[in-house]
Amino acid sequence: MTGTIEKLTSWQLPLRAQFPIITAHPDLAYLDSAATAQKPQAVLDAVQTYLTTSNANAGRGSYPWANATTALVEDTRDRIKRFLGDPDPDRSSVHFTSGASEGLRTVARDWLPGLLGDGDEIVVPYADHQANLSPWLEARDLLARQGIGVRVRELPYQAASGDYDPAALAAIVGPRTRFVAATHVHHVYGVDMNVHRIRRVVGPDVPICLDAAQSVGHLPVSVAALDVDFVVFSGHKALALPGSGAVWARGRRGPAFRPGGWQGTPNTAGIASLAAALDWLDAAGTDRIERWTVALTARLTDGLSRLDAYEVLGCRTSLAAGSPVQRRRSLVTFRHREIGSNDLGFILFSHGFMVRSDGHCQAAGGEKEGSVRVSLHVHNTPEEVDALLTTLANLQ
Repeated sequence: MTGTIEKLTSWQLPLRAQFPIITAHPDLAYLDSAATAQKPQAVLDAVQTYLTTSNANAGRGSYPWANATTALVEDTRDRIKRFLGDPDPDRSSVHFTSGASEGLRTVARDWLPGLLGDGDEIVVPYADHQANLSPWLEARDLLARQGIGVRVRELPYQAASGDYDPAALAAIVGPRTRFVAATHVHHVYGVDMNVHRIRRVVGPDVPICLDAAQSVGHLPVSVAALDVDFVVFSGHKALALPGSGAVWARGRRGPAFRPGGWQGTPNTAGIASLAAALDWLDAAGTDRIERWTVALTARLTDGLSRLDAYEVLGCRTSLAAGSPVQRRRSLVTFRHREIGSNDLGFILFSHGFMVRSDGHCQAAGGEKEGSVRVSLHVHNTPEEVDALLTTLANLQ
């Protein structure tokens, strides 16, 4: 991993310089990109340009500014399809949302009930983000009030790694399994959850909805390779503005995805930021961003594994240099064995480190105790990781 950092340093340094909030605070290390990512200058410029040259309502006027805004919205739908490697863009659709939470709820509220009948089963994650559990339970309860009984099965996990357990999943999948919800990269353990294994277990006909909030903008995402039916993500975690996000729907399995109700005015400034963010990410190279952040997180976990006062959450096998299993994707979560997570968060900020320290919005089956999460992006440096490790070592 050290070799990766050395090879990519000349690529990374100019990219770091493009984040105004980062360069303006050289004494601080922003280590909370899994909660919200900072924005490069190109994204800020795109929003400023849109708001000062063609700000109008989309689809509600025939004058040039309105036409330009309508074109922006439609072009960004196509941009998202290209970014996700959509193999059949004429059949798929993109719906803009305020973020992943609203996107998942939209799928659960407006699409899932049309798929299910009395006695059907769905499989959903109980130890991922709350946003990828509560909407599916709400859909079950909605159908129950209509006299339609749907059974919710818990997506099983491997105890040692925190990854999904395909063998245990195979034992609960049956002819009434109609839908699976899953997560691409876990927001606490930082692992790629190997969704392709789910497809092999459930077969070719069961729709899969993927929470990609921690993968889009952090690593390459190919809907062709994943073979899922929905990809839901937040713009603010992918270098775009808060209040932006999208649902990509394949449109091949189950009913057509048509969000219900009057849609109202879209967040056009957020959509402009999202288009610019995807352009920036493509130019930087999401493959290189992934290599950089995986190398940094490996540096962090390797250091933490030598500090007895800390427990790193998730797969234990990966906590050593030369691990035979995957390293964490951009985030590491840990606890001090004596200092509470909130107190540790305050202590770290006093040393210039901004981290997440709480329960991380885990669903019912997740961790019951708070922890500290460090999440990295392309602007972070090995020097920041080393400084953090030094501070943590001094707290043993």
